Amino acid sequence: MSGLLVAIGFLTRIPVPVAVFERAGAQARSLPWYPLAGALIAALLAVLAALVPAKSPLLAAALVLAAWVLLTGALHLDGLADSADAWIGGLGDRDRTLAIMKDPRCGPAGVTALALVLLLKFAALATLLAGADRAWLLAPVLARAALALAFVGTPYVRANGMGSALVEAARIPVAIALLLTLVAAAAFAVAGGIALLAAALVFLLWRRACLRRLGGMTGDTCGALAELTETAVLVALAWSAAAMP
Repeated sequence: MSGLLVAIGFLTRIPVPVAVFERAGAQARSLPWYPLAGALIAALLAVLAALVPAKSPLLAAALVLAAWVLLTGALHLDGLADSADAWIGGLGDRDRTLAIMKDPRCGPAGVTALALVLLLKFAALATLLAGADRAWLLAPVLARAALALAFVGTPYVRANGMGSALVEAARIPVAIALLLTLVAAAAFAVAGGIALLAAALVFLLWRRACLRRLGGMTGDTCGALAELTETAVLVALAWSAAAMP
């Protein structure tokens, strides 16, 4: 269970015992628990959404999104902003792109990316909450499942980066976690299939872009993957819900 605690402590701002991070191989053992950490985030957000009056979907969307950001400490939003700045400012050059990612300042591309992602999430959540559609709970789960898949299936290019220890995770436990995630998505029937397709498309495009530009991934690009996956899943579900007669 120490792996689960490490996953929760790293991916959220929920307090966990500091000692679990000090155990040898703790980060690697945490990777299979990433989807479950996403499920915990989803459960807490679902409780909040249920407390808001059904006639106030805009308020519910704003509160859920704010809680989502606070609960995760904007960890992946930071990676999204750094990746956006680096991808634009890197001008196709690998070394320049990696150097810009290390810059703590946020440029116009990063700010724009943050604004667009948050706007899309808010609009999609408002649509889904208005229709009492619970499939949106898959977004944080699939995003963290995508991270688990990324670490076992894509080279990590920073030797001493924050996620370098995760690439040592055992493949079989991660595969089981991903299989259970697919089962969970299947429970939502058609909506689950739509969410999976959106997540898969983002993952394939992200992986291709990272391999072509960097030869692999970094912690920042993984943060971008999580945010883009969540956004794509929410938008795809909202689009589908709005298109239904």
